Amino acid sequence: MSRYRGPKLRITRRLGKLPGLTQKSSKKTAKPGQHGKSTGENKTKTTEYGIRLEEKQKLKFNYGISEKQLYAYVKEARRRNGVTGLILLQLLEMRLDTICFSMGLAPTIAGARQLVNHGHITVNGKVINIPSFQCQINDCISTTGKIQSLVDRTHPSLSNSWVCPSNILLTQNEGKIMNYCPRSEILLDVNELLVIEYYSRR
Repeated sequence: MSRYRGPKLRITRRLGKLPGLTQKSSKKTAKPGQHGKSTGENKTKTTEYGIRLEEKQKLKFNYGISEKQLYAYVKEARRRNGVTGLILLQLLEMRLDTICFSMGLAPTIAGARQLVNHGHITVNGKVINIPSFQCQINDCISTTGKIQSLVDRTHPSLSNSWVCPSNILLTQNEGKIMNYCPRSEILLDVNELLVIEYYSRR
């Protein structure tokens, strides 16, 4: 299975807020499943492996990627010089679908992926229909004319809660990637070090 297509709120109840998956929140506070409602001494304790697994799952569900894709990103992050966990997040944030989401072109990364798949997004003036396309600093991202009016009507900048990351210079018609997204501005609450530890034996 490459991507999760089941109930999204069930996932956020288990893993916490995942802005790339859904902006909705569940009114239920207990985790899903047989042990979700257990309290007190009977509450199931999460093992160290379980904690690492949950952090890994956050990345998979938030960015909408498969296990194979995530492991490939981890291997690439290890190969590069620098802090492996931070590089991993930067690689994920520089995916074209994530950049479109950060620009406010869609309310979720899945929605941004649809725009890319349908040929509505250009990079440096060229249509790119590959959501995993790795953007580079100084790339200019924009929408094709046939979808621009729809984006204008649904742009999250109409909401006071939306803020474009500082690494993207956003104008009326396009966004220019000025740098990698600062760690402090990545919306997902995740411990990337635990993700690297999860894959440490592979």
